[in-house]
Amino acid sequence: MAPSAMSRGKDNWIASLSEAQPVPYWLEDPGKPPAEPALTGAQTCDLLVVGGGYSGLWTALNAKERDPQRDVVLLEGREVGWAASGRNGGFCAASLTHGLPNGLARWPDEIHQLQKMGAHNLDEIEAAIARHGIDCEFERTGEIDVATETYQAWELRDWHRQLEEKGLADGIEFLDADAVREQVASPTFEAGLWDRRGVAMLHPAKLAWGLKQACIGLGVRVYEHTPALGLKPYGAGMAVRTPYGSVRARKVALGTNIFPSLLRRVRSYTVPVYDYALMTEPLSADQLASIGWKNRQGLGDSANQFHYFRLSADNRILWGGYDAIHHYGGRVRAEYDDRPETYAKLAGHFFTCFPQLEGVRFTHAWGGAIDTCSRFSAFFGTAHRGNVAYAAGYTGLGVGATRFGADVMLDLLDGEDTERTRLEMVRRKPLPFPPEPFAWTGIALTKWSLARADEHGGRRNLWLRAMDRLGLGFDS
Repeated sequence: MAPSAMSRGKDNWIASLSEAQPVPYWLEDPGKPPAEPALTGAQTCDLLVVGGGYSGLWTALNAKERDPQRDVVLLEGREVGWAASGRNGGFCAASLTHGLPNGLARWPDEIHQLQKMGAHNLDEIEAAIARHGIDCEFERTGEIDVATETYQAWELRDWHRQLEEKGLADGIEFLDADAVREQVASPTFEAGLWDRRGVAMLHPAKLAWGLKQACIGLGVRVYEHTPALGLKPYGAGMAVRTPYGSVRARKVALGTNIFPSLLRRVRSYTVPVYDYALMTEPLSADQLASIGWKNRQGLGDSANQFHYFRLSADNRILWGGYDAIHHYGGRVRAEYDDRPETYAKLAGHFFTCFPQLEGVRFTHAWGGAIDTCSRFSAFFGTAHRGNVAYAAGYTGLGVGATRFGADVMLDLLDGEDTERTRLEMVRRKPLPFPPEPFAWTGIALTKWSLARADEHGGRRNLWLRAMDRLGLGFDS
């Protein structure tokens, strides 16, 4: 492309963002329910759940469905679904291991069991949504991993062959360039792997709000604008302090994820990473026809610095990913939710993928923090003689996996020996992150190395190979 053409293209990309509101599209829905009142005074309960995202909501809901007589309280520091649970792309995956490659690399002896449990978990999510009448635009369309470079196409073909040999390819179809472009028309697509049943698309905030209403309907006492400030033993149970009151509980489940855990020992296992997304205006019929996408699958590309994209119910395109920003010291701040330089980068990538959509405008641009751990998938544990359980480290794939994590926490709190609690994935933790400045330096070096790998045919340098051997990682 000539320099003048590149300049015109960049001007068009920037213009496409001129009216974008720096707020999450999902959270602007007019159907957003009012917040529940804050907790005041002293309360007691059987189970206290801390955190009003998916992790806490599924824990509260499943606890009541297991035992309707169990007295359950849920505390949320702001409003249910306001953080990662209301800002994500709405990909609800069956995978419990942050994708099959990660699971196969870390737990090869359990991978068939983990895949089966993940598929069952996604079925249970679909059933719960129907049972409780949750209108969250659930579409079980699957997802296509697309190759945008020739070497990635060969890697996808080879990976599909490996899955067939290991008996893990059920429902997964390899698509060559013509086949993948027949599904979604982008000149950048070289190949794809279509997981036909393992991923559903949904409206993430509506799922959180619907789970809240389902919890309330089953008798859970939900308190919003009630941060948990401290956790300590109290008699045979635990006590949690809040700004205007306290809760004494027999058991406590912590689903706070990116926010500092009430258990100091857990904090070193996660770091917050900021992810960003754009949402287009609704596509016209002609615009939609120009890209196909009749089967409405979710999509993600195969680079280390990858994009994820999908259609909303009103035919907007959500386009997110690529940059993964970790701030020194693991700080989580509201000002980090907005990053214009990333929006401009994402807009340019969008029109490279879909040049036929030139002229489309973005209406929303936003970011938010996710918690990641060194193995990319959730870890679990207990504290205070088994009276406290926690799950964290979902690394952006928590829309579906948090329901499984909720059941793990409930099993642990109930002292039950189950198929879940016997998993090596549940029994062992990832390596913790080192203190600063080593954490920031290591993450920055890893990000630089991943970007270089994308630019050099996927070849991983010495640093990445060392991280692979240690079972550590970091990506977008």
